[in-house]
Amino acid sequence: MKRTLAIVLLSLFSLSLLSGCNTIRGAGEDIEAGGEAIQRSTQ
Repeated sequence: MKRTLAIVLLSLFSLSLLSGCNTIRGAGEDIEAGGEAIQRSTQ
């Protein structure tokens, strides 16, 4: 029982890390696009 619970918790933790990376990458891309738009508007 403990082994099964540990495997389930580890799987959920791994999935949350992967989705967190995607969220952070998406936010970074949005910020970068905003910065590029500001640079283009000042030129």
